[in-house]
Amino acid sequence: MRVKNLIIERGNIMTDITEMLVRRGYLWQSFEIYGGMAGFVDYGPLGNGLRRNLEKLWREFFVISERAVEIDTPTIGIEEIFIASGHVSSFTDVAIECEKCGKIFRADHYIKEKLGIETEETIEFVNEVLSAYDLRCECGGKFKEPENFNLMFSTKIGPGKGKNGYLRPETAQGIFIDFKRLADYFREKLPFGVCQIGRAYRNEISPRQGVIRLREFNQAELEYFVHPGEKRHPEFEKYRDFTITLVDKMDGEHNITLGEAVEKGIIAHELLAYFIARTAEFLLKAGLKKDKLRFRQHKDDERAHYAVDCWDAEAYTSYGWIEVVGIADRGDYDLTRHNQYSKEDLSIFIPYEEPVKVKAKKFIPKMNLIGPKFREKSKAIAEAIEAYNGEVSDGKIILEIEGEKYEIEDTFFEIEEKEEVVYGERVIPHVIEPSFGLDRITYSILEHSFDTDIVDGEERRVLRLKRWMSPVQVAVLPLLSRDPFVSKADEITLKLKKAGFFTEKDDSGSIGRRYRRYDEIGTPFCVTIDHQTFEDSTVTIRDRDSTRQIRVKEGELERVLRELLESERDLMEFGVPFK
Repeated sequence: MRVKNLIIERGNIMTDITEMLVRRGYLWQSFEIYGGMAGFVDYGPLGNGLRRNLEKLWREFFVISERAVEIDTPTIGIEEIFIASGHVSSFTDVAIECEKCGKIFRADHYIKEKLGIETEETIEFVNEVLSAYDLRCECGGKFKEPENFNLMFSTKIGPGKGKNGYLRPETAQGIFIDFKRLADYFREKLPFGVCQIGRAYRNEISPRQGVIRLREFNQAELEYFVHPGEKRHPEFEKYRDFTITLVDKMDGEHNITLGEAVEKGIIAHELLAYFIARTAEFLLKAGLKKDKLRFRQHKDDERAHYAVDCWDAEAYTSYGWIEVVGIADRGDYDLTRHNQYSKEDLSIFIPYEEPVKVKAKKFIPKMNLIGPKFREKSKAIAEAIEAYNGEVSDGKIILEIEGEKYEIEDTFFEIEEKEEVVYGERVIPHVIEPSFGLDRITYSILEHSFDTDIVDGEERRVLRLKRWMSPVQVAVLPLLSRDPFVSKADEITLKLKKAGFFTEKDDSGSIGRRYRRYDEIGTPFCVTIDHQTFEDSTVTIRDRDSTRQIRVKEGELERVLRELLESERDLMEFGVPFK
């Protein structure tokens, strides 16, 4: 029953994978001895090792290979951050509660599951569907009036009344808050990227899909800041002919190059196409199968109102197609909002190649008139007049201050015209954001790698993980569980660990059973100490996928293993075949 708490079982494949992941130490139900709770999972020793390898690979692709840095910000944020970002007012799902049993469901998920209908996430639409189809709870009870439910976990910071705070629903906001410091770090030279890997939290209404929908999850996000008019990448030409399955917002499927997709307007611009290519490369190198990977464009009614274009990398699993990465052009929405609410200048100065002369208007507030008229608002009005650079229409200008609009007649200001030499302009950068759900990617890798075959007349379960992703890279196995075999195995294990290999020694059970054990957890190579080891100082290396073996000198073991683990080269290139 505990396995069922972790992942909803869907057919034999799901059952087999779930049982193996729990038994072998990849994923466990959180709080298991107290009955568990949906939306939380523990990573066991192997699962944690796999995810750490995934993070390492992600850094290679999106930090080391880009003009990017990585930062680490708190997982708790003060309320002002999330008011500015819009999460307090709009980060909601519609919830429906049963009058009879009290169960609460996320409305759009429940309606899709029971009726197969894609639902607008509004109370009005949900009410309409519940009424039209007389949709009831699984217990037969009627639902109460639907309500908007904010998905952020709230908290108090400090004693007493404290200060309102929230657990972050994404890692991105910490990057935007640090933008001024980051811009200084990069000498205000665009483009540049800022990454963060860490925990995020969403108080999901009724998570029922194991690691696919969690209340506490792991994200890896890159915020790539660019000039609004220069959405290109110097490396895009390398990927102009790259192909991956694209599903556009009209559900049209394309198998064309990314260059063609940009030219035809399917993808908004080269920079988005570049990150689609890099994301595809990363996911394929991590172990997802190309025939089970696609990029789907957000439809107009699901794309955020501020997004220019948005694509999801989706992996096919036993749950169907699931989103594992979102790649969005967020425009200047985030920095503009924080600029507005914090009153800090979050723009960057972009120098011109040559200074230019322009005629400029300067608006000068008349404080002797503004003070008596606007009183406590007079300072804000005066600052807004000084910052105004628009036109005067019908003898007045319109200012927006803290969400309110003010019509200011021209009697309250003067206009001074003069010629100025301009050396550049200040712009608020746009942001391209690839956001990776590490838990979903980890699970997808495990499912795509899971396989069975027949070895020596018996069915074998095997995780065909990429070698560089395997949590246990090498297993050292003494042929017999006695000395001198065991002591030699201890010696070799210690050498390999000191050399940086994730290594385990196992002398429990028959050698065949031990091979199967490590095949099942995805260990790419087993090193066996046998009788011949003591005659000529050689050991065997066994390949997980082919089960073939070679003999190599003990002194060559580290070099051979390193070359094998960093490549996909065939084992037989490295030693004498062993039968």
